[in-house]
Amino acid sequence: MNGFNPRRRCLAGLIVGVTALVVGVGSAWAHARISPVVVEAKQLQLFSLAVPTEKDNLTTTKIELTVPQGFGIDSFVPTPGWKREVQQTGSGENAVIQKLIWTGGSVPTEEDSLFQFLASPSSSKTYTFAVRQTYSDGSVVDWTGPESSDSPSPTVEAKASLGGGGSSTLAIVALVVAGAALVVAIVGLLSRNGGRSLA
Repeated sequence: MNGFNPRRRCLAGLIVGVTALVVGVGSAWAHARISPVVVEAKQLQLFSLAVPTEKDNLTTTKIELTVPQGFGIDSFVPTPGWKREVQQTGSGENAVIQKLIWTGGSVPTEEDSLFQFLASPSSSKTYTFAVRQTYSDGSVVDWTGPESSDSPSPTVEAKASLGGGGSSTLAIVALVVAGAALVVAIVGLLSRNGGRSLA
């Protein structure tokens, strides 16, 4: 049949609603972040830096990332529209990246500047980064404050192993499980209607 089942339409709408709820909760926590926030030490992995443009009618034009000691960046994922400057000591295999500067972008309000790179934390500890964001009007936001501030520093917790997970990981898992449970409950309720048409 070519017609769209009303029951499926209802279910699809509810699933979209659950997805919007999850996205909405994430947006409420919008800060400059490096993810994943909990990783295994001494393992090369992909990291993402996301910096939100929060000021109305402005764009983000420059991002500076100061890298903490012991957090070794190996290589980068290309970022179209941005030019990358690398400040480092040494060269070749002995190079240690200390700061990254991205310029030339123009990211509007309610969108994130996104940069990705491969890196490896050298030991089990919490790494704290400093991010400096410049807007099109020349104003600057320093993401260097404590966790409770309006502009907290991004952090990454490196562990010897990931067997126990972390508080942030558990919170995300709990949110996803709750959303999945809601979808299952909705499917169960719709199934109780049997073959009765909802049209």
